[in-house]
Amino acid sequence: MPKNIIEKIWNAHVVSEREGHPQVFSIDKMLLHEVTSAQAFDELRKRNLKVRYPERLIATLDHSIPTSQSRSVINDLQARHQVETLRQNAEEFGVTLYDFDSGYQGIVHVIGPELGFTLPGTTIVCGDSHTSTHGAFGALAFGVGTSEVGHVLATGCILQYKPKTMRVNFTGQIKQNITAKDIIMKLISMIGIGGGKGYIIEYTGEVIRNLSMEARMTLCNMSIECGARAGLVAPDQITYDYLKERPYAPKGDAWSQAVEAWEQLKSDLNCVYDQEIDIDISELTPMVSWGINPEQAIGIEDTIPRLEELPQTHQGMAKQAYEYTKLQPGEAIKGKKIEWAFIGSCTNGRIEDLRAAAEVLKGHKIAKHVTLYVVPGSEKVLAQAKAEGLDKIFEAAGADFRMPGCSMCLAMNEDKVPPGARCISTSNRNFMGRQGPGSITHLASPRTVAASAVAGYITSEVV
Repeated sequence: MPKNIIEKIWNAHVVSEREGHPQVFSIDKMLLHEVTSAQAFDELRKRNLKVRYPERLIATLDHSIPTSQSRSVINDLQARHQVETLRQNAEEFGVTLYDFDSGYQGIVHVIGPELGFTLPGTTIVCGDSHTSTHGAFGALAFGVGTSEVGHVLATGCILQYKPKTMRVNFTGQIKQNITAKDIIMKLISMIGIGGGKGYIIEYTGEVIRNLSMEARMTLCNMSIECGARAGLVAPDQITYDYLKERPYAPKGDAWSQAVEAWEQLKSDLNCVYDQEIDIDISELTPMVSWGINPEQAIGIEDTIPRLEELPQTHQGMAKQAYEYTKLQPGEAIKGKKIEWAFIGSCTNGRIEDLRAAAEVLKGHKIAKHVTLYVVPGSEKVLAQAKAEGLDKIFEAAGADFRMPGCSMCLAMNEDKVPPGARCISTSNRNFMGRQGPGSITHLASPRTVAASAVAGYITSEVV
């Protein structure tokens, strides 16, 4: 039987199965951060267990840390405790930790690919929902709970039911100002936050094949926002060129053998998926979210939908969104005043994202009433940005160029949007209070965020 890439990788990792029970599923790699790992290590201690495969793990600091220049001084007691606990656990259990000033500290979903730790055909987990990012390399990557983190630490396996498969095929010619962020936001706006529930998605089409690895990571990152378990893109020469010579990537003859194996990670002709979707993006415009979940998004030239234009099942959430965001049905999203802007996160904190923002900001000043944070996704991205002079462009524009971390993506650190303030953000979620209690978030691409910061209102163009 012809198989799709999802089935090929999944079947290769089933250790054992029994009818009516979840499969024992092998995990090749796991990433750890300071927020979701502590209880898992505690469980090992209680059971007097060791980490089974420490070489399959890497850890870093990202979620709760400060991103100010003085970040080594952590004033928040809970954050400091989380950081110190991870440091102690890494040392005790022999886990490689990429700490501050290691050259590789950063958001887990940025540093994994940078290190070549993320490889095609592997299974990757992390106690973080946006682990789907790593699917850009043709890996099966998904978030797990803290108890499952413990299972992987102790055994290298977890229990899983086999998900369904979905193929999303993007067709048409991509416009110059359209990014992977716009493409994935379009999909989510079409199928909804539950449209991918129970599925792993394979993204296909010439549009996807022509995307850079960083753009593919953005695409796969937000797979979770339509309810999917994971999303992936089959590996190709773009993938291999990105990975070659990275620290954890195979070397010498092992590299050639690896590429030969990765070449088999393609969906067979006439393979079957449980669901298939085709989306023509020829007329796609920059996307912006208007509500309180990623499904509530529209093209920047469109108006906020009226209640009667929405399915009845969506109207309750829409009412809640109108009230929380202080927007009116039928109102234009373009031109809405903002006070804050954020460029960063595991969705858009890579060097290509910073380059795109710098291209828009160069020669301009951000609006006087706007605060713009630009936060690189890793120390490597930070160093590259400085080497290219992007930091000077950000500073000249009046932006605050900060140290690596999750930062303003979520209100788990010092970087918060004030109550009632409106922020346009490159992050992945616009839930109520996500960027700070009472804050209002509009999701968009780095280009749109940068243009809006200059204008002082939501727009995709600098006048």
